[in-house]
Amino acid sequence: MKKIRRITAILGIVLLVGIYASTMVFALMDSPMAGRLLMASVFCTVAVPVILYGMMLVAKNLEQKGEEMRREAEEEENGLS
Repeated sequence: MKKIRRITAILGIVLLVGIYASTMVFALMDSPMAGRLLMASVFCTVAVPVILYGMMLVAKNLEQKGEEMRREAEEEENGLS
């Protein structure tokens, strides 16, 4: 599980660095689409970390819930035997 988290964290870092780099490029571009691309990039700069944080919270809660259910199942199994 730790290996998956580490890989996911590295992918998240690469994604965020890419978003920040694209924001800088779009800010310096002289093109009719530059304004729209810049606004989309700024939106992603805010939205992506918020979504990643929400996903981490959900994963943490699901992991805790799974551990609780596993313990309850073991207690029931031990109580019936």
